[in-house]
Formats: sequence, structure tokens, C-alpha cells
Amino acid sequence: MFKIENLSAGYGDVSVLFQNSLEIQQSEVVSLVGSNAAGKTTLLNTISGLVQHTEGEIYFLGEKIGSLDPKDRVAMGLIQVPEGRQLFPQMTVEDNLMMGAFTKKVRANSKANLEKVYAIYPKLKERRKQLGGSLSGGEQQMVAIGRGLMAEPKMLMLDEPSLGLAPIVVLEMLETIKSISQTGTTIFLVEQNVNHALKLAERAYVLENGSIVLEGTGADLLTNDYVKKAYLGL
Repeated sequence: MFKIENLSAGYGDVSVLFQNSLEIQQSEVVSLVGSNAAGKTTLLNTISGLVQHTEGEIYFLGEKIGSLDPKDRVAMGLIQVPEGRQLFPQMTVEDNLMMGAFTKKVRANSKANLEKVYAIYPKLKERRKQLGGSLSGGEQQMVAIGRGLMAEPKMLMLDEPSLGLAPIVVLEMLETIKSISQTGTTIFLVEQNVNHALKLAERAYVLENGSIVLEGTGADLLTNDYVKKAYLGL
């Protein structure tokens, strides 16, 4: 469904990613883990078209998309939920959700999609007229993911969704991500919380200093001696 080959990217003269390759199959949950500043967000932004790649190829649904504008990638169903949630704080929950209905095709289905989001997150329906900025961190993350779902993603890319959330809220959020994947939506999860990310993922990649250094099933990487020492403190 999705593949990058020898992908490099950066900002101006500063290189951040170095010849990375990975692939994701339909309906998989795949995690990309690594420490802070490893280049995880840059990789997602490059896939989304917000950062231009300097080398390699990006494929989605069998097509090369590296030259497409971000809006065209969104129209294909490649959707990113950004780090830090990035809601519009003075807009209501429902208006924030509707911002995900970006393309003409998706706008036509917005009412039905909104009810699907409310079915996943009943609390958001209760708070639909509340301002986004007044919500708790966990509720804001629900809105951010819900906004992504409003775009009818074929692949949903989540950037550090557990950031700043209480442990019990993180567990609830991960269960929701798992249930979303079971509806057929492919998930690419970028996480600094290695333990949670590997438990959720069918397959995973480890990114260090801009390069993928390990790959395998989530279960295998959880028992990998290097991962245990470097990321799990074991």
C-alpha cells in the first residue's frame, strides 16, 4: 500500500534523513520509534509533502507521489495527525472536526463521517459545542484523531499521539487506535513511547540519527537486546 525507497530529506543545507526504506501493507499497524530528534516527524512531514525529499521515491497505492502537492496526497487518503494536536482553540469541537472534511468528495460525506467519529468518541458528541481550547489534553487528542478520520484516510499517520497525556489516557487512546485499524484503516504510528508503540504494532522500524537501523515485528523488537537496553531501560 505504501513504500519509501532510499528516502533522504532535510531543511536547506541541513540533512536530517538518510536513504531510508520501509513499506506498509493494507490494514497494518506499523510503528516508527526512536528518541527525540531522531528525524521521526521530518519523515512524516516528507511523506505528507510538507518537507521536500532530496533523494529516493515515495509510493502510495502503487503511484509515485513525491512530486504531488500536500493537498493532492490528502485527496488520495494519506492523512497526518500532527504532533501537539494543533487544534483551533477558539473554534468548537464540531467545527474543529469539520476542518478534516477538506476535499469536495469528503465534504459530501461529512455528516455520516461525523457520526462515525462520535461513535468512536462519545465524549466529543457531548462536548461538540465546547471550544477546542477548553478541552483536556486527552480530549484534544481525540479531536485531532477524529479530524483525521473525517478526511476518510486510507492510511492514517499519527505523530506522537501520547505526548503529554496521563498514562491511563494513553492506554485508552492506544485501544482506540487499534479499533480504528480493525475497520481497515492502515495506521503508521510515530511514537517516542517505544514500549506502547511496539506492543500495538504488527511491524516496526527503529530510526536513529536519521537512519532506520532495525526492523521487525513489534514482538521481536520488544525482546531485542539492543532495543531493551537503548529504549526500554532493561
